Amino acid sequence: MALYSDKVMDHFMNPRNVGDLEAPDGVGEVGNPTCGDMMTFMISVKDDRIADIRFKTFGCGAAIAVSSMVSEMALGKTLDEAMEITNAMVAEELGGLPTNKLHCSNLGADALHAAIEDYRKRLESGEPAKVPEQHEVNRSGKELQCPYCDAEIEDNAVLCNACKTTFDTCPHCGKIADASRENCPHCGKPMKETS
Repeated sequence: MALYSDKVMDHFMNPRNVGDLEAPDGVGEVGNPTCGDMMTFMISVKDDRIADIRFKTFGCGAAIAVSSMVSEMALGKTLDEAMEITNAMVAEELGGLPTNKLHCSNLGADALHAAIEDYRKRLESGEPAKVPEQHEVNRSGKELQCPYCDAEIEDNAVLCNACKTTFDTCPHCGKIADASRENCPHCGKPMKETS
């Protein structure tokens, strides 16, 4: 039996709604310090519905697939409907997840809910949403950290010795990302230039 369903693999290889929103109405960011997964959801809201949604995820294939699926499930829903999306619903929509990857579905639903809560809080206060800094290899200062596991890495490293992630620079946006990814988690464009 395959570890991942065809639907999980499809959302991992061809994630939907990846990237940034220029002026999001709400931003939610969650992470799991144990596995190093980090998810950020940005939403635009119109007439109490999610009119647009984007995500940036750093983590395993399941985390990326979960983020993609959550974005599809939430798009067009009212805020209250989107708040009802649960980890179990996400895992079911993906055709199931291995037990050791179920935490990814928690992160996806939590990040979406955090974006909605951020929007509602900012609606009351009148403050604009704050987009978090990009998750990339931190090259400022002496101590550099892998964006996937937070292990210390050397300047200009192409491999994290702790989590074995290989880094590459996106030819489109110039940001550092996991070289094994087909699409850049920052801009959503292909990591390898096509001729």
